[in-house]
Amino acid sequence: VSTQSTWDFMYLGIDVSTQGLKAQIIDLSTQKICCSESINFGKEMPEYKSPNGFIIQENPLIYHSDPLMWVSALDLIFHRLKQRHFPLNKIVGISGSGQQHGSVYLNESFEKVLANLDPNKSLSEQLVVTLSRNSSPIWMDRSTSVECSELQKQFGKKLQIETGSPAVERFTGAQIRKFYKENPANYNKTSYIHLVSSFMASLLAGKSMSMDYGDAAGMNMFNLKTLCWDKDIVGFIAPNLMEKLPNVVCSSTVGGKLSTYYSKYGMTPGIPVVVWSGDNPNSLVGTGAAEYGLAVISLGTSDTFFAAMKDFKTDPAGYGHVFGNPAGGFMSLTCFTNGSLAREKIREECAKSWEDIDKAVMQESHPGNNGNMMLPYFTAESVPLVLKPGVKYFGSEAFVNRTANISVKMRGLLESQALSLRLHSKWIGESFKRIRITGGASESSAFCQILADVFQAEIEKIAVTDSAALGAALRAANAVTGISFGELFKIFTITVSNFKQNPE
Repeated sequence: VSTQSTWDFMYLGIDVSTQGLKAQIIDLSTQKICCSESINFGKEMPEYKSPNGFIIQENPLIYHSDPLMWVSALDLIFHRLKQRHFPLNKIVGISGSGQQHGSVYLNESFEKVLANLDPNKSLSEQLVVTLSRNSSPIWMDRSTSVECSELQKQFGKKLQIETGSPAVERFTGAQIRKFYKENPANYNKTSYIHLVSSFMASLLAGKSMSMDYGDAAGMNMFNLKTLCWDKDIVGFIAPNLMEKLPNVVCSSTVGGKLSTYYSKYGMTPGIPVVVWSGDNPNSLVGTGAAEYGLAVISLGTSDTFFAAMKDFKTDPAGYGHVFGNPAGGFMSLTCFTNGSLAREKIREECAKSWEDIDKAVMQESHPGNNGNMMLPYFTAESVPLVLKPGVKYFGSEAFVNRTANISVKMRGLLESQALSLRLHSKWIGESFKRIRITGGASESSAFCQILADVFQAEIEKIAVTDSAALGAALRAANAVTGISFGELFKIFTITVSNFKQNPE
């Protein structure tokens, strides 16, 4: 057991998701999450005109965000914590989580600006001059089919065998290639290309930070066998790309020290900044599932199914992916775009609160929903790949005509989502008897029971729904103190409720 002094400190985890920024602070002395704070981009930062965290485009396949929105949110979260009179000086380590695949493009002034951050100015007004591209393509983008075809034609099966995934529209490699082809002048002005995770870590450390294995694996450029950038793939994507990419390191690496800029909020300059990772690798840790045998379903803007892998293997259908596990080894992941966005569409159609809808589904509808189902592709879908959005209804006349009652409408959606999760996770080759659930929709008892029945597995809920931010805080504690993840999981990822499957 670690010494008492090791347990006397606090660690901060920050998560930059699609729709907001969240912070979790864990206190090892009290063994509790002592502070949580969050910002909703659309509601609280309207100046960026991104009601759902991304810029509205005419082309339904293009999804970009303003990177300055993420920058401003970092200032705002620290301001909020200071306003609450939280003792930020007690934090002795930081790490974070970024929505995967999103990329930020920066010019040669980036390092110099970071090294000379002025606490009398905001981060955004200082960083604006460093951008070589004003918007960042994010994980929802599906506009790179041509570039994916080019990658697949050039490398074939090698792409999936070595990077863990076939060419995927939302992955960063295809996005970089498209940028180079469409805007070579601004590409040539780009000196640094970061993921959301490594970009945000750089803001904290006051220097360009490394990426970690977990997030780099979501780019179609990182060789998971050599744990290095694949020179052939990188060379094909765009000229001189290798010199624009950060180093890639183990997820437990202390990559830098906190910039003096943050002393204005009461933070201690010089404390360790652990490299950030992607939201899914962080959630694997934050749900206590980084060790083999336990799967996770994360119900957020997108829905994801992921688990620590016993052995490296890839999905023959090409929908599942392999990323680095922050606790070591690899993790599997399958991502479904139409998650909470679809659930919210049906909720709005019903014009009821989630509490009322959840109760109705539990009390007024039945498993199987009398055959009423839907394909809920409100936006372009990644699994299975559907580039043309459109919702399809199957079943009774009332259901197809969208006049069925609330419980039938929502059960039709939830059962369809659960069945898709099960179908497209079979490639992992494991029959999980325990599945942990996280994300906003994990609050729905109806959905938890549906998942238990569809997977014929016990569904476990943990106390924290913001598993990515918690995972980042746990990773910071592990990297700085050496306390094992096993010890940390016993304290911070305890199951609070279970849903057992109905065998019928």
